[in-house]
Amino acid sequence: MKRPIRAGASSSTSFGLSTLTDDEAYQIHLATLEILKDTGVFVESQEARDIFGGAGALVNEETKVVKFPPYIVEDAIHSAPDTYYAYGRIPESDVVLNSSRVTFTNFGEGIMFVDPETREHRETTKADIEMAARIIDSLDHVETYERCMLSHDKHHSVQALHNAEASLTNTTKHHWLGPVDRYQCRKIIDVCSAIAGGRGNFRERPFLTFVTCPISPLKLSAHHTDIISEAAVNGMGVNCIGMAMAGASSPIHLAGTLVQQNCEVLASLVLAQLIQKGCPFIYASSTCPMDLRFATASVGAPETGMISAAVARLANYYGLPSFAAGG
Repeated sequence: MKRPIRAGASSSTSFGLSTLTDDEAYQIHLATLEILKDTGVFVESQEARDIFGGAGALVNEETKVVKFPPYIVEDAIHSAPDTYYAYGRIPESDVVLNSSRVTFTNFGEGIMFVDPETREHRETTKADIEMAARIIDSLDHVETYERCMLSHDKHHSVQALHNAEASLTNTTKHHWLGPVDRYQCRKIIDVCSAIAGGRGNFRERPFLTFVTCPISPLKLSAHHTDIISEAAVNGMGVNCIGMAMAGASSPIHLAGTLVQQNCEVLASLVLAQLIQKGCPFIYASSTCPMDLRFATASVGAPETGMISAAVARLANYYGLPSFAAGG
């Protein structure tokens, strides 16, 4: 099992970027608890609202807003494991994520593609995913695989299923995948179970993790909570990626954006832990600032790197594995 190098550990040979002190992380945490308690989060799914309500959260069925007493949030943080086992299809592709260990994956999800043969700028297809998965499988320093493109040649209602099939048959590395909805979640789990030789085998070594995103500001959609639920009950982990956009769907200043994103990710964490205590969970971010001149996402802006570094620091503060955009 691969155990990537440590970064930022206290030693004379490492290098790290200090973004938040313990006091600053604690202040963000306190602000998060206050917003979750007093403002709450919009939760679209009746099933999820019932789960929250049954655990002691305050649910307003008219507005669909859920408010979280701090103890519920604190308990969820403490019950989530601090080590994430990103199993591969074969043991040689297993990766351990914990503490300050750093590993790399490819970025996703490309919707347009420059054809290497014709140089045409076109939509991506399932065949492109198969080719990209083989390339990534051969890159030793890209330890896990994220669905990198979309099967635009397949119907959107089963597109995620085709994305999974194209990827899983062309790499042995752990797969991060957005399944879109509950129907495709279940079908993808069926595929993984068939590959593993049974549901029990897949549950013991889940080589695929569902990726899902809350909606900023402060909304958990039904698809998002359905994906969390399916992962939790099937022994899989959840990679919850906050995707706030500073200056658009979150405050323009980075501290406010970090607090808002923290609310969205921790509310998702609470759901996962209420469904299955100890459910593996990754605190993730692809948050970036909005270019106010062109109304575009500035994924390559310096602020994106600052946010990602702060997210990694917050995840470390909570004792959770992190997953962040490189910028």
